[in-house]
Amino acid sequence: MNESSGCFVFKPSSKKRKRTVGIDEYFVDGNDDCGNGRERFNICQKLWEKIKMDTEILQDELNEKILESLLDFIKKCTLSFQSRTDDWASRMRASEIPTAALVLGVNVPDHDMTFQSLSDLLKNSVTPFSVSVQAKECTALKNLMQRVLERLMGVGVSVEEDEEDSGIHLPQKRVSCSISVLCQWYKTVTKSPAVPSKNGFLQSPPIVVIFKDFEAFNPRVLQDFILICNRYIHELPLIFVFGIATSPSTVQHILPHSVSSLLCIELFQSLSCTQHLATVIDKLILTSQFPFKLTGKVLQVLVSIFLYHDFSVRNFVKGLQLALLEHFHSQPLSVLCCKKQEARHNAQKLSHKDVEMVRQLPSFMRYVETQEPQEQVQLLTSDDHVKEVCQMLLKGLRKYHKNYYPILRCLHSLTASLPKYPLGKQIRELHISCLEKNVWETNEYESAMQLLRLLAKDELVAALRKCADILKPGKTKKMKSALQQLEDYIIRFEQLDGKISLKLYSQCLCTKMLLRSRRTKKMSPFEILRNETLDFIDGLVRSHLTPPELQPLNEVCYYSSSGVLRRHLNATPRTSIQTALSHPFYFLQNENLKTDAGTVSSAAPDICIVYKLHLECGRLINLYDWLEAYATVVSAAEGKDPDAEDYGKVDELKHARFIQSVSELEFLGFVKSTKQKTDHVARLTWGGC
Repeated sequence: MNESSGCFVFKPSSKKRKRTVGIDEYFVDGNDDCGNGRERFNICQKLWEKIKMDTEILQDELNEKILESLLDFIKKCTLSFQSRTDDWASRMRASEIPTAALVLGVNVPDHDMTFQSLSDLLKNSVTPFSVSVQAKECTALKNLMQRVLERLMGVGVSVEEDEEDSGIHLPQKRVSCSISVLCQWYKTVTKSPAVPSKNGFLQSPPIVVIFKDFEAFNPRVLQDFILICNRYIHELPLIFVFGIATSPSTVQHILPHSVSSLLCIELFQSLSCTQHLATVIDKLILTSQFPFKLTGKVLQVLVSIFLYHDFSVRNFVKGLQLALLEHFHSQPLSVLCCKKQEARHNAQKLSHKDVEMVRQLPSFMRYVETQEPQEQVQLLTSDDHVKEVCQMLLKGLRKYHKNYYPILRCLHSLTASLPKYPLGKQIRELHISCLEKNVWETNEYESAMQLLRLLAKDELVAALRKCADILKPGKTKKMKSALQQLEDYIIRFEQLDGKISLKLYSQCLCTKMLLRSRRTKKMSPFEILRNETLDFIDGLVRSHLTPPELQPLNEVCYYSSSGVLRRHLNATPRTSIQTALSHPFYFLQNENLKTDAGTVSSAAPDICIVYKLHLECGRLINLYDWLEAYATVVSAAEGKDPDAEDYGKVDELKHARFIQSVSELEFLGFVKSTKQKTDHVARLTWGGC
């Protein structure tokens, strides 16, 4: 290259740049001509945001009481610090550090939301000096000190060992890692007139240190940190918050008495995660205001993961959002799963392909079969007529939900206090039963009704009043009529002469003999009225608690793919690994990897070939035989002639690829080295392949 030559950079044409795919375009199928992908995405996004917003509001409401108690505790400790005189040590119980032991439960994934709300409240109304730390970032005392100082002071903190080991350029503005430095900084900051005036902070705002996962901290690190901080309690208004997942006794187990005696601990108990879940289900699922619904099996999957895995309400809500996303992505007719006016508008815009999808819905086909022959012809030939009928059926589905949930709550209110809870202690159990079958045909329902027919007057009237309160917000004609009849029954009970005290036989679940003996006697006016009232309740149950799958167009609103949801949420690592190794096409979606069941393509990744060959071996695998078999398969993949001399020959490259694949299998836990035989490995897994 001569002196006059040079290099020039040309920007590629914008036309050749790869177009970024929008999120909404994932809802549009490549051969989809119905054109409602973006509408479905927009509806899904609105419902997603509603779930998120409602969950956050619920979280704030449920945590409001405990957070207010925590704030009162911190403010009280702060005022005590500010009003201290020379006998401050005696006022603070001999230099004890105020500590809040916040028991949040084992639902650890939900704790972040609670601590975030606490931090926001502290910074808004009490102190700008609050810091949160986790065990994973504080494995040693120097790390804990560094995190606390950096997050409080907003500058880098020097740790000598880190400076020597890391070759990273450190910021110029750094301070040494010690509590004495924090004391000087705090005195300087609190002297500034700007601090007490903002947000109504007190003159000497406290320094709050939140240990999010108290049990996970190294006990020695905590002990040393508390001992150091205790020496500066006269200069720093320190307050600790321990986030505890298990039991308050954990504090005594982690901290010896010599350390725990330096803390003034007050206990705070949060709402249980099961109560939190019940509230979320009540607000997001058991409501007619939210158009998206779950079938019984899908809801059971979410509840089972909650009860048997993590007790996390946050993960339950994520599962609900995933079901929402899957429904709107996989069901083109979910464009009708929205509010009344929008659903009517979208129904009028249905294309011919959409209408054909409607005709193929099992629930719509059952509806067509119940119609007159002339109407059936219209439904099968006229798209415009189908659109009108869709609007009518969607209106009926909304009315079904408006009647379903009040009656469900009434039945739960009547039966939740019965002995052994025949219909379940939680309303979600009764709801799942009603979703899957005719609940009145079950033995549990029959047992519940028999027990209700043994209630005393005062107990029955109190239960009926609760049902009346549940029905009062109802706006449909049927709910208003049911409320009026129920109130009439309550008045008739109150007008009965005399007081009849018939106790509930709490231990009598098998009541056939008792009922048989009572039939021989003449029934009292109360018994007659009680049976009449319960027959009325039974009629409401049979009319309004039918399974949703019997409602036309239920597929529009109900998500039913429980298997898909379980695969996404209920992780099975071993099964997933074995599927990937046995059937690489399942994940890679490469046509060259398609094979018959029980075989693997020679073009598959090396680890898949080695894995498949190891399945054909016994407990001990000869490495040389394994290598030769692998070389033969790979030679076939390379297209070599089987009659050639070098066919199946092991060269250095194949040898290296084989060793790498075996090492990967060993890392995954399928084989291990053994001393029983030379040049052999032991197989570790059997079956499930």
